[in-house]
Amino acid sequence: MKEKKVYLAGHRGMVGSAINRKMDEAGYKNIVTRTINELNLLRQGEVENFFKKEKPEIVIIAAAKVGGIVANNTYRADFIYENLMIESNLIHGAYENKVEKLIFLGSSCIYPKLAPQPLKEEYLLTNSLEFTNEPYAIAKIAGIKLCENYYRQYVCNFYSAMPTNLYGPNDNFDLQTSHVLPALIRKFHEATLRQAQGTDRNGLLSEVEVWGSGKPKREFLYVEDLAEAILFLLENVNAKDLYENGISQINIGTGEDLTIAELADIIKNITGYKGKIKYDSTKPDGTPRKLMDVSRINNLGWKYKTSLEDGIRKSYQWFLENFS
Repeated sequence: MKEKKVYLAGHRGMVGSAINRKMDEAGYKNIVTRTINELNLLRQGEVENFFKKEKPEIVIIAAAKVGGIVANNTYRADFIYENLMIESNLIHGAYENKVEKLIFLGSSCIYPKLAPQPLKEEYLLTNSLEFTNEPYAIAKIAGIKLCENYYRQYVCNFYSAMPTNLYGPNDNFDLQTSHVLPALIRKFHEATLRQAQGTDRNGLLSEVEVWGSGKPKREFLYVEDLAEAILFLLENVNAKDLYENGISQINIGTGEDLTIAELADIIKNITGYKGKIKYDSTKPDGTPRKLMDVSRINNLGWKYKTSLEDGIRKSYQWFLENFS
């Protein structure tokens, strides 16, 4: 496997860069990457020409338009269009050029908003989605079904992996477009700076505002652990192992969750913030709970390694080194 030519789409993002590092460490030396300036994945002609020229044997799709609840709900058309185009162009291009194996990365938001917990792979398409990220989720579901049906019609070894909420090096810390964990790291860090500068003395800036009630529960996986999971799947699992067992995708996560309020307390302690936390219940909570059932991948032999507190400390250190 390690001698194969691998095209890693999205190698500069948080997920793609982690996979790239892990593959390099594991001895994969023939990894092909392209920046957006070199290859626009929204353009079918460019993608077709790339596949014809490079002829990759393995494809990993970590390229996507991603963002937090604000970005998903604001740029709804962009999220569905761009993700549909990226995955369609890559999956069809892989089929036309006889790629031996393809892994498509999705998201836990593909599951129904009120699905039973933990989320089993079989719950896909059993009920309605969360409205705020419905366009993104539908695009990801389309990618899952593209892989499944290229297998069913053409026996392509294409399948999908569904990570839970991810965080780590190269995360997005923009407060308008980021996910909750990196957003909280930045908010608490900036609040500690205000305290250090003495600007909190009048009490006006002594609170960190957190969107929603703090009650929803979320699961978080350190991105380096996800990268190890992708290598595990690449080397040990094939499409038939999913589809012939009645599922369209395989979950990747920790199997453990906590409330947003509990997450905020952990980040508050790690950053050293001494002030108050204010929960703005006028802002949306999103899905009440999203805990992945990871028994399938655990039974195959993979399990996460990095505890949440250790992962947040590493992420905060990376933030300090790159943003402060």
